[in-house]
Amino acid sequence: MRTWRGVRGSASALAFVALLAACEPADTPVPGSPPPESTLIQGALLVDGTGAPAFPGSVRIREGHIVEVGELAPAPGETVVDAEGLVLAPGFIDTHSHHDRGLLDEHPDARAAVSQGITTVVVGQDGGSSYPLSEYWSDFVEAPPAVNVASYTGHASLRRRVMGDDLRRAATPAEVDSMSVLLEADLRDGGSLGLSTGLEYTPAFDSETEEVIALARVAAAHGGRYISHIRSEDRTFWQAIDEILRIGREADIPVQVGHMKLAMTSLWGRADELIAKLDSARAAGIDVTADVYPYTYWQSTMTVLVPDGNFTRDAVDFALREVANPDGIIFGRFSPEPSYVGRTLADIAQERGEDPVTAYLALREMVYGPDAPEDADEGIMARSMTDEDIGRLYQWPHTNVCSDGGLDGPHPRGYGSFTRVLRQYVREEHALTLEEAVHRMTLLGAEQVGIRNRGVVAPGMWADLVLFHPATVSDHATFEEPHAPSTGIEAVWVNGVQVWGEGAGTGPPYPGRAIRRGDG
Repeated sequence: MRTWRGVRGSASALAFVALLAACEPADTPVPGSPPPESTLIQGALLVDGTGAPAFPGSVRIREGHIVEVGELAPAPGETVVDAEGLVLAPGFIDTHSHHDRGLLDEHPDARAAVSQGITTVVVGQDGGSSYPLSEYWSDFVEAPPAVNVASYTGHASLRRRVMGDDLRRAATPAEVDSMSVLLEADLRDGGSLGLSTGLEYTPAFDSETEEVIALARVAAAHGGRYISHIRSEDRTFWQAIDEILRIGREADIPVQVGHMKLAMTSLWGRADELIAKLDSARAAGIDVTADVYPYTYWQSTMTVLVPDGNFTRDAVDFALREVANPDGIIFGRFSPEPSYVGRTLADIAQERGEDPVTAYLALREMVYGPDAPEDADEGIMARSMTDEDIGRLYQWPHTNVCSDGGLDGPHPRGYGSFTRVLRQYVREEHALTLEEAVHRMTLLGAEQVGIRNRGVVAPGMWADLVLFHPATVSDHATFEEPHAPSTGIEAVWVNGVQVWGEGAGTGPPYPGRAIRRGDG
Protein backbone atom coordinates (compact mmCIF):
# COMPACT_ATOMS: atom_id res chain seq x y z
CA MET A 1 0.00 0.00 0.00
CA ARG A 2 1.45 3.38 -0.98
CA THR A 3 1.29 6.06 1.68
CA TRP A 4 2.06 9.75 1.43
CA ARG A 5 3.13 11.96 4.26
CA GLY A 6 2.54 15.59 3.40
CA VAL A 7 5.55 17.88 3.68
CA ARG A 8 4.84 20.37 6.43
CA GLY A 9 6.30 23.84 6.77
CA SER A 10 5.89 27.30 5.32
CA ALA A 11 3.57 27.97 2.42
CA SER A 12 6.54 28.72 0.20
CA ALA A 13 8.18 25.41 1.08
CA LEU A 14 4.94 23.54 0.37
CA ALA A 15 4.59 25.24 -3.01
CA PHE A 16 8.24 24.59 -3.83
CA VAL A 17 7.97 20.86 -3.09
CA ALA A 18 4.72 20.54 -5.04
CA LEU A 19 6.28 22.22 -8.05
CA LEU A 20 9.34 19.99 -7.95
CA ALA A 21 7.33 16.80 -7.64
CA ALA A 22 5.26 17.85 -10.62
CA CYS A 23 8.42 18.17 -12.71
CA GLU A 24 9.24 14.46 -12.41
CA PRO A 25 7.61 12.01 -14.84
CA ALA A 26 5.90 8.98 -13.32
CA ASP A 27 7.80 5.70 -13.62
CA THR A 28 6.43 3.67 -16.53
CA PRO A 29 7.32 -0.03 -16.25
CA VAL A 30 8.05 -1.95 -19.42
CA PRO A 31 5.51 -4.81 -19.82
CA GLY A 32 7.03 -8.13 -18.77
CA SER A 33 10.11 -6.57 -17.14
CA PRO A 34 11.13 -7.42 -13.57
CA PRO A 35 10.27 -4.80 -10.96
CA PRO A 36 13.06 -2.27 -10.42
CA GLU A 37 15.25 -2.74 -7.35
CA SER A 38 14.34 -0.64 -4.35
CA THR A 39 15.75 0.26 -0.96
CA LEU A 40 13.71 0.94 2.17
CA ILE A 41 15.26 3.10 4.89
CA GLN A 42 13.06 2.10 7.79
CA GLY A 43 12.26 3.60 11.16
CA ALA A 44 14.21 6.86 10.96
CA LEU A 45 13.45 10.25 12.45
CA LEU A 46 12.83 12.28 9.31
CA VAL A 47 14.11 15.85 9.18
CA ASP A 48 12.77 16.66 5.75
CA GLY A 49 14.65 19.86 4.89
CA THR A 50 11.72 22.27 5.00
CA GLY A 51 12.35 23.34 8.58
CA ALA A 52 9.23 21.51 9.78
CA PRO A 53 9.35 19.44 12.99
CA ALA A 54 10.97 16.02 12.70
CA PHE A 55 8.66 13.01 12.44
CA PRO A 56 9.15 9.23 12.44
CA GLY A 57 8.87 7.41 9.15
CA SER A 58 10.45 5.40 6.39
CA VAL A 59 11.64 6.24 2.88
CA ARG A 60 11.61 4.04 -0.21
CA ILE A 61 14.14 4.65 -2.99
CA ARG A 62 13.78 3.34 -6.52
CA GLU A 63 15.66 4.23 -9.73
CA GLY A 64 17.47 7.13 -8.13
CA HIS A 65 14.39 8.81 -6.67
CA ILE A 66 12.40 8.90 -3.48
CA VAL A 67 9.13 7.16 -4.36
CA GLU A 68 7.40 6.85 -0.98
CA VAL A 69 7.59 8.47 2.44
CA GLY A 70 5.54 7.30 5.41
CA GLU A 71 4.80 4.21 7.50
CA LEU A 72 6.11 1.63 5.07
CA ALA A 73 6.54 -2.14 5.28
CA PRO A 74 9.33 -3.93 3.38
CA ALA A 75 8.44 -5.22 -0.07
CA PRO A 76 9.57 -8.69 -1.15
CA GLY A 77 13.23 -8.72 -2.18
CA GLU A 78 14.05 -5.08 -1.43
CA THR A 79 17.08 -3.91 0.53
CA VAL A 80 16.12 -2.75 4.02
CA VAL A 81 18.22 -0.32 6.07
CA ASP A 82 17.42 -0.26 9.80
CA ALA A 83 17.52 3.43 10.77
CA GLU A 84 16.11 3.12 14.27
CA GLY A 85 17.49 5.91 16.48
CA LEU A 86 18.99 7.79 13.51
CA VAL A 87 18.04 10.95 11.63
CA LEU A 88 17.40 10.78 7.90
CA ALA A 89 17.75 14.11 6.08
CA PRO A 90 18.24 15.34 2.53
CA GLY A 91 21.85 15.16 1.39
CA PHE A 92 23.65 18.36 2.28
CA ILE A 93 24.13 20.97 -0.46
CA ASP A 94 27.40 22.90 -0.25
CA THR A 95 26.54 26.18 -1.93
CA HIS A 96 30.08 27.59 -1.82
CA SER A 97 32.56 24.81 -2.47
CA HIS A 98 35.96 24.10 -4.00
CA HIS A 99 35.57 20.33 -3.82
CA ASP A 100 35.82 20.13 -7.61
CA ARG A 101 39.60 20.60 -7.57
CA GLY A 102 40.97 17.14 -8.33
CA LEU A 103 37.48 15.62 -8.25
CA LEU A 104 37.45 14.08 -11.74
CA ASP A 105 40.95 12.62 -11.65
CA GLU A 106 42.59 12.35 -8.21
CA HIS A 107 39.62 12.10 -5.81
CA PRO A 108 36.46 10.87 -7.58
CA ASP A 109 35.32 9.33 -4.29
CA ALA A 110 34.89 12.89 -2.92
CA ARG A 111 35.75 11.54 0.54
CA ALA A 112 36.06 15.01 2.07
CA ALA A 113 32.51 15.85 1.02
CA VAL A 114 30.52 12.62 1.40
CA SER A 115 32.08 11.79 4.78
CA GLN A 116 30.33 14.88 6.21
CA GLY A 117 27.04 14.23 4.40
CA ILE A 118 27.49 16.50 1.36
CA THR A 119 25.87 15.13 -1.79
CA THR A 120 25.97 18.23 -4.04
CA VAL A 121 28.74 20.81 -4.39
CA VAL A 122 28.29 24.20 -6.04
CA VAL A 123 31.56 25.35 -7.60
CA GLY A 124 32.86 28.06 -9.92
CA GLN A 125 33.24 30.31 -6.88
CA ASP A 126 35.11 33.55 -6.17
CA GLY A 127 35.19 34.49 -9.84
CA GLY A 128 37.01 31.35 -11.03
CA SER A 129 35.44 28.52 -13.03
CA SER A 130 36.04 26.03 -15.78
CA TYR A 131 35.27 27.58 -19.15
CA PRO A 132 33.41 26.60 -21.17
CA LEU A 133 31.33 24.55 -18.76
CA SER A 134 30.06 22.37 -21.60
CA GLU A 135 33.56 20.85 -21.86
CA TYR A 136 33.74 20.24 -18.11
CA TRP A 137 30.36 18.51 -18.17
CA SER A 138 31.54 16.25 -21.02
CA ASP A 139 34.44 15.07 -18.86
CA PHE A 140 32.08 14.75 -15.90
CA VAL A 141 29.57 12.54 -17.71
CA GLU A 142 32.39 10.37 -19.06
CA ALA A 143 33.69 9.61 -15.56
CA PRO A 144 31.20 10.70 -12.88
CA PRO A 145 32.41 11.25 -9.30
CA ALA A 146 30.60 10.37 -6.09
CA VAL A 147 28.84 13.75 -5.74
CA ASN A 148 26.63 15.97 -7.85
CA VAL A 149 28.17 19.20 -9.14
CA ALA A 150 26.64 22.51 -10.22
CA SER A 151 28.68 25.54 -11.27
CA TYR A 152 28.62 29.27 -11.73
CA THR A 153 30.63 31.03 -14.44
CA GLY A 154 33.52 32.98 -12.99
CA HIS A 155 33.91 36.69 -13.71
CA ALA A 156 37.71 36.47 -13.43
CA SER A 157 37.73 33.55 -15.86
CA LEU A 158 35.85 35.69 -18.38
CA ARG A 159 38.25 38.60 -17.79
CA ARG A 160 41.26 36.38 -18.47
CA ARG A 161 39.69 35.10 -21.70
CA VAL A 162 39.10 38.61 -22.98
CA MET A 163 41.83 40.70 -21.33
CA GLY A 164 44.68 38.19 -21.03
CA ASP A 165 47.06 39.14 -18.22
CA ASP A 166 46.24 42.86 -18.44
CA LEU A 167 43.85 42.70 -15.50
CA ARG A 168 44.88 45.57 -13.23
CA ARG A 169 42.44 47.99 -14.84
CA ALA A 170 38.79 48.46 -15.67
CA ALA A 171 37.51 46.65 -18.75
CA THR A 172 36.60 48.71 -21.80
CA PRO A 173 32.99 48.69 -23.09
CA ALA A 174 34.08 46.43 -25.96
CA GLU A 175 35.69 44.00 -23.51
CA VAL A 176 32.57 43.95 -21.37
CA ASP A 177 30.57 43.14 -24.51
CA SER A 178 32.95 40.27 -25.30
CA MET A 179 32.63 38.93 -21.75
CA SER A 180 28.85 39.15 -22.05
CA VAL A 181 28.92 36.98 -25.17
CA LEU A 182 31.04 34.36 -23.38
CA LEU A 183 28.79 34.40 -20.32
CA GLU A 184 25.65 34.06 -22.41
CA ALA A 185 27.13 31.02 -24.15
CA ASP A 186 27.97 29.40 -20.81
CA LEU A 187 24.50 30.08 -19.46
CA ARG A 188 22.95 28.63 -22.60
CA ASP A 189 25.21 25.70 -23.49
CA GLY A 190 26.83 24.89 -20.15
CA GLY A 191 23.87 25.26 -17.87
CA SER A 192 25.72 27.73 -15.64
CA LEU A 193 23.87 28.80 -12.48
CA GLY A 194 24.87 32.40 -13.12
CA LEU A 195 27.79 34.72 -12.41
CA SER A 196 30.31 34.54 -9.58
CA THR A 197 32.84 37.21 -8.66
CA GLY A 198 35.87 37.47 -6.42
CA LEU A 199 36.21 41.24 -6.27
CA GLU A 200 38.84 41.23 -3.50
CA TYR A 201 41.25 39.20 -5.63
CA THR A 202 43.78 40.65 -8.07
CA PRO A 203 42.13 39.51 -11.37
CA ALA A 204 38.95 41.49 -10.57
CA PHE A 205 40.06 44.02 -7.95
CA ASP A 206 40.20 46.87 -10.49
CA SER A 207 36.92 46.03 -12.20
CA GLU A 208 34.26 48.72 -11.96
CA THR A 209 30.85 48.04 -10.48
CA GLU A 210 29.26 48.93 -13.83
CA GLU A 211 31.19 46.09 -15.47
CA VAL A 212 29.80 43.62 -12.97
CA ILE A 213 26.27 44.99 -13.30
CA ALA A 214 26.40 44.60 -17.08
CA LEU A 215 27.37 40.93 -16.74
CA ALA A 216 24.86 40.35 -13.95
CA ARG A 217 22.13 41.62 -16.27
CA VAL A 218 23.12 38.95 -18.79
CA ALA A 219 22.82 36.29 -16.09
CA ALA A 220 19.47 37.70 -14.96
CA ALA A 221 18.10 37.60 -18.49
CA HIS A 222 18.68 33.83 -18.51
CA GLY A 223 17.21 33.22 -15.06
CA GLY A 224 20.66 33.01 -13.48
CA ARG A 225 21.93 34.26 -10.15
CA TYR A 226 24.87 36.19 -8.71
CA ILE A 227 27.23 35.11 -5.93
CA SER A 228 30.22 37.11 -4.74
CA HIS A 229 33.31 37.10 -2.63
CA ILE A 230 32.62 40.76 -2.06
CA ARG A 231 35.20 43.50 -2.64
CA SER A 232 36.18 43.69 1.02
CA GLU A 233 35.49 41.55 4.06
CA ASP A 234 37.34 43.91 6.40
CA ARG A 235 38.53 47.50 5.71
CA THR A 236 35.71 48.64 3.42
CA PHE A 237 33.20 45.97 4.37
CA TRP A 238 30.10 48.17 4.53
CA GLN A 239 30.86 49.72 1.12
CA ALA A 240 31.27 46.21 -0.28
CA ILE A 241 27.87 45.23 1.10
CA ASP A 242 26.40 48.36 -0.50
CA GLU A 243 27.97 47.32 -3.80
CA ILE A 244 26.44 43.84 -3.88
CA LEU A 245 23.06 45.32 -2.96
CA ARG A 246 23.41 47.83 -5.79
CA ILE A 247 24.22 44.99 -8.20
CA GLY A 248 21.11 43.11 -7.08
CA ARG A 249 18.92 46.19 -7.44
CA GLU A 250 20.21 47.47 -10.79
CA ALA A 251 20.58 44.06 -12.47
CA ASP A 252 17.32 42.79 -10.91
CA ILE A 253 19.02 39.54 -9.92
CA PRO A 254 19.16 37.45 -6.72
CA VAL A 255 22.49 38.10 -5.00
CA GLN A 256 24.33 35.93 -2.48
CA VAL A 257 27.10 37.11 -0.17
CA GLY A 258 29.57 34.23 -0.40
CA HIS A 259 31.14 32.99 2.86
CA MET A 260 29.77 36.06 4.64
CA LYS A 261 31.95 37.14 7.57
CA LEU A 262 32.89 40.01 9.85
CA ALA A 263 36.63 39.69 9.33
CA MET A 264 38.21 42.56 11.23
CA THR A 265 38.50 43.38 14.90
CA SER A 266 36.46 46.57 14.60
CA LEU A 267 33.64 44.59 12.92
CA TRP A 268 33.30 41.98 15.66
CA GLY A 269 29.98 42.03 17.47
CA ARG A 270 28.19 43.87 14.66
CA ALA A 271 26.29 40.91 13.22
CA ASP A 272 22.93 42.40 14.21
CA GLU A 273 23.81 45.61 12.38
CA LEU A 274 24.67 43.61 9.26
CA ILE A 275 21.47 41.56 9.47
CA ALA A 276 19.39 44.72 9.86
CA LYS A 277 21.00 46.18 6.74
CA LEU A 278 20.28 43.03 4.73
CA ASP A 279 16.71 42.82 6.02
CA SER A 280 16.18 46.44 4.97
CA ALA A 281 17.41 45.59 1.47
CA ARG A 282 15.11 42.58 1.26
CA ALA A 283 12.17 44.76 2.35
CA ALA A 284 13.09 47.10 -0.53
CA GLY A 285 12.84 44.21 -3.01
CA ILE A 286 16.48 43.04 -3.28
CA ASP A 287 16.68 39.25 -3.05
CA VAL A 288 19.87 39.09 -0.98
CA THR A 289 20.98 35.90 0.79
CA ALA A 290 24.21 34.54 2.27
CA ASP A 291 26.23 31.45 3.05
CA VAL A 292 28.58 31.02 6.01
CA TYR A 293 31.15 28.40 6.97
CA PRO A 294 31.62 27.55 10.68
CA TYR A 295 35.27 28.48 11.27
CA THR A 296 36.97 31.60 12.59
CA TYR A 297 39.88 31.07 10.17
CA TRP A 298 39.75 31.83 6.43
CA GLN A 299 42.08 30.42 3.80
CA SER A 300 43.70 32.34 0.95
CA THR A 301 47.13 33.85 0.26
CA MET A 302 49.35 36.40 1.98
CA THR A 303 48.38 38.99 -0.63
CA VAL A 304 44.75 39.14 0.56
CA LEU A 305 45.88 40.86 3.75
CA VAL A 306 46.68 43.92 1.59
CA PRO A 307 44.28 43.51 -1.34
CA ASP A 308 45.18 46.75 -3.15
CA GLY A 309 48.75 45.45 -3.55
CA ASN A 310 50.35 48.43 -1.77
CA PHE A 311 52.60 46.49 0.61
CA THR A 312 53.98 49.33 2.73
CA ARG A 313 55.05 48.70 6.30
CA ASP A 314 52.07 50.75 7.51
CA ALA A 315 49.61 48.69 5.44
CA VAL A 316 51.05 45.41 6.67
CA ASP A 317 51.18 46.65 10.27
CA PHE A 318 47.49 47.58 10.06
CA ALA A 319 46.61 44.14 8.63
CA LEU A 320 48.52 42.33 11.37
CA ARG A 321 46.76 44.36 14.06
CA GLU A 322 43.22 44.58 12.70
CA VAL A 323 42.67 41.75 10.21
CA ALA A 324 44.75 38.82 11.49
CA ASN A 325 47.28 38.75 14.30
CA PRO A 326 50.66 37.06 13.65
CA ASP A 327 49.83 34.21 16.05
CA GLY A 328 46.60 33.61 14.10
CA ILE A 329 48.24 33.25 10.67
CA ILE A 330 49.15 29.65 9.81
CA PHE A 331 51.05 28.73 6.66
CA GLY A 332 49.35 25.95 4.73
CA ARG A 333 51.80 26.16 1.81
CA PHE A 334 55.20 27.80 1.46
CA SER A 335 57.35 26.31 -1.27
CA PRO A 336 60.51 28.42 -0.69
CA GLU A 337 60.83 27.00 2.84
CA PRO A 338 58.62 23.91 3.43
CA SER A 339 59.54 23.82 7.13
CA TYR A 340 57.32 26.90 7.61
CA VAL A 341 54.19 24.89 6.72
CA GLY A 342 51.94 24.39 9.73
CA ARG A 343 53.61 27.20 11.69
CA THR A 344 52.37 30.68 12.56
CA LEU A 345 53.82 33.94 11.32
CA ALA A 346 54.62 34.83 14.94
CA ASP A 347 56.64 31.65 15.37
CA ILE A 348 58.51 32.12 12.09
CA ALA A 349 59.27 35.78 12.88
CA GLN A 350 60.70 34.79 16.25
CA GLU A 351 62.89 32.11 14.67
CA ARG A 352 64.16 34.63 12.12
CA GLY A 353 64.84 37.24 14.81
CA GLU A 354 62.50 39.73 13.10
CA ASP A 355 59.36 41.61 14.02
CA PRO A 356 56.21 40.20 12.34
CA VAL A 357 55.93 43.03 9.77
CA THR A 358 59.52 42.54 8.61
CA ALA A 359 59.06 38.78 8.49
CA TYR A 360 55.83 39.10 6.49
CA LEU A 361 57.46 41.36 3.91
CA ALA A 362 60.48 39.07 3.64
CA LEU A 363 58.38 35.95 3.17
CA ARG A 364 56.24 37.67 0.58
CA GLU A 365 59.38 38.66 -1.33
CA MET A 366 60.47 35.01 -1.37
CA VAL A 367 57.33 34.14 -3.36
CA TYR A 368 56.51 37.27 -5.35
CA GLY A 369 59.79 39.18 -5.54
CA PRO A 370 61.90 39.53 -8.72
CA ASP A 371 64.29 36.77 -7.62
CA ALA A 372 61.56 34.31 -6.62
CA PRO A 373 61.30 31.00 -8.54
CA GLU A 374 58.60 31.02 -11.19
CA ASP A 375 56.76 28.18 -9.49
CA ALA A 376 56.97 29.65 -5.96
CA ASP A 377 53.73 29.17 -4.06
CA GLU A 378 52.20 30.04 -0.71
CA GLY A 379 48.92 29.88 1.15
CA ILE A 380 47.79 30.89 4.61
CA MET A 381 44.93 30.34 7.02
CA ALA A 382 44.15 33.35 9.18
CA ARG A 383 41.90 33.90 12.19
CA SER A 384 39.72 36.96 11.61
CA MET A 385 36.24 36.05 12.90
CA THR A 386 34.51 35.10 16.16
CA ASP A 387 32.33 32.09 16.96
CA GLU A 388 29.70 34.43 18.41
CA ASP A 389 29.30 36.34 15.14
CA ILE A 390 29.19 33.11 13.12
CA GLY A 391 26.44 31.72 15.32
CA ARG A 392 24.41 34.92 14.99
CA LEU A 393 24.80 34.98 11.20
CA TYR A 394 23.51 31.40 11.03
CA GLN A 395 20.36 32.54 12.80
CA TRP A 396 19.45 34.89 9.96
CA PRO A 397 16.68 33.02 8.08
CA HIS A 398 18.40 33.65 4.72
CA THR A 399 21.81 32.19 5.63
CA ASN A 400 22.69 28.68 4.53
CA VAL A 401 25.67 26.50 5.47
CA CYS A 402 28.68 26.16 3.18
CA SER A 403 32.23 24.83 3.50
CA ASP A 404 34.34 26.94 1.11
CA GLY A 405 36.51 23.81 1.37
CA GLY A 406 38.45 21.47 -0.86
CA LEU A 407 39.24 17.78 -1.17
CA ASP A 408 42.81 17.83 0.13
CA GLY A 409 43.54 21.32 1.42
CA PRO A 410 45.11 22.31 4.74
CA HIS A 411 41.96 23.90 6.18
CA PRO A 412 39.70 21.56 8.20
CA ARG A 413 36.59 23.09 6.64
CA GLY A 414 37.06 20.80 3.63
CA TYR A 415 36.23 17.77 5.81
CA GLY A 416 34.33 19.16 8.77
CA SER A 417 32.01 22.07 8.03
CA PHE A 418 28.58 20.48 8.04
CA THR A 419 29.19 18.13 10.94
CA ARG A 420 30.79 21.01 12.87
CA VAL A 421 27.53 22.97 12.58
CA LEU A 422 25.58 19.96 13.86
CA ARG A 423 27.96 19.54 16.79
CA GLN A 424 28.75 23.12 17.79
CA TYR A 425 25.81 25.28 16.77
CA VAL A 426 23.04 22.67 17.28
CA ARG A 427 24.08 20.23 20.01
CA GLU A 428 26.46 22.32 22.12
CA GLU A 429 25.47 25.99 21.77
CA HIS A 430 21.82 25.61 20.71
CA ALA A 431 22.09 28.52 18.28
CA LEU A 432 19.96 26.47 15.87
CA THR A 433 17.50 23.63 16.25
CA LEU A 434 18.26 20.44 14.36
CA GLU A 435 15.44 21.21 11.92
CA GLU A 436 16.72 24.76 11.33
CA ALA A 437 20.26 23.54 10.72
CA VAL A 438 19.19 20.86 8.26
CA HIS A 439 17.00 23.39 6.45
CA ARG A 440 20.07 25.66 6.06
CA MET A 441 22.05 22.69 4.70
CA THR A 442 19.44 21.49 2.20
CA LEU A 443 16.30 23.16 0.84
CA LEU A 444 17.36 26.72 1.68
CA GLY A 445 20.63 26.26 -0.21
CA ALA A 446 18.84 24.63 -3.14
CA GLU A 447 16.46 27.58 -3.38
CA GLN A 448 19.23 30.15 -3.09
CA VAL A 449 21.31 28.76 -5.96
CA GLY A 450 18.44 27.58 -8.15
CA ILE A 451 18.73 23.78 -7.80
CA ARG A 452 15.49 21.89 -8.29
CA ASN A 453 14.28 18.45 -7.16
CA ARG A 454 16.81 18.15 -4.34
CA GLY A 455 17.00 19.28 -0.74
CA VAL A 456 13.71 17.74 0.48
CA VAL A 457 12.70 14.27 1.67
CA ALA A 458 9.53 13.88 -0.40
CA PRO A 459 8.26 11.66 -3.21
CA GLY A 460 9.55 12.71 -6.62
CA MET A 461 12.83 14.13 -5.32
CA TRP A 462 16.21 12.73 -6.29
CA ALA A 463 17.34 10.33 -3.56
CA ASP A 464 20.21 12.37 -2.13
CA LEU A 465 20.07 11.39 1.55
CA VAL A 466 22.20 11.36 4.69
CA LEU A 467 21.61 9.12 7.70
CA PHE A 468 23.29 10.29 10.91
CA HIS A 469 23.28 9.92 14.69
CA PRO A 470 22.13 13.26 16.15
CA ALA A 471 23.74 12.67 19.56
CA THR A 472 27.22 11.82 18.26
CA VAL A 473 27.64 13.38 14.81
CA SER A 474 30.81 15.43 14.97
CA ASP A 475 33.71 16.89 13.02
CA HIS A 476 37.28 15.80 13.82
CA ALA A 477 39.30 17.70 11.21
CA THR A 478 41.81 20.13 12.73
CA PHE A 479 44.68 22.24 11.43
CA GLU A 480 47.01 19.47 12.57
CA GLU A 481 44.86 16.74 10.93
CA PRO A 482 42.72 18.53 8.32
CA HIS A 483 41.67 15.29 6.58
CA ALA A 484 40.23 13.49 9.62
CA PRO A 485 36.72 12.32 8.68
CA SER A 486 33.65 13.03 10.75
CA THR A 487 31.91 10.49 12.94
CA GLY A 488 28.21 9.87 13.31
CA ILE A 489 27.51 9.94 9.55
CA GLU A 490 26.15 6.43 9.14
CA ALA A 491 25.28 6.38 5.43
CA VAL A 492 25.04 8.70 2.44
CA TRP A 493 23.16 8.13 -0.83
CA VAL A 494 23.62 10.13 -4.03
CA ASN A 495 20.92 9.66 -6.66
CA GLY A 496 19.82 6.52 -4.84
CA VAL A 497 23.27 4.91 -4.74
CA GLN A 498 25.07 4.52 -1.42
CA VAL A 499 28.46 6.27 -1.50
CA TRP A 500 29.38 6.22 2.22
CA GLY A 501 28.79 3.69 4.97
CA GLU A 502 30.55 2.12 7.96
CA GLY A 503 33.08 4.95 7.98
CA ALA A 504 34.29 4.50 4.41
CA GLY A 505 33.39 5.17 0.80
CA THR A 506 31.65 2.39 -1.08
CA GLY A 507 33.80 2.65 -4.22
CA PRO A 508 33.04 2.98 -7.95
CA PRO A 509 31.06 3.19 -10.12
CA TYR A 510 30.02 6.60 -8.85
CA PRO A 511 26.54 8.13 -9.30
CA GLY A 512 27.21 11.89 -9.35
CA ARG A 513 25.31 14.01 -11.86
CA ALA A 514 26.01 17.34 -13.50
CA ILE A 515 23.31 19.76 -12.31
CA ARG A 516 22.58 22.48 -14.84
CA ARG A 517 20.48 25.56 -14.30
CA GLY A 518 16.81 24.67 -14.58
CA ASP A 519 17.31 20.91 -14.32
CA GLY A 520 14.06 19.20 -13.40
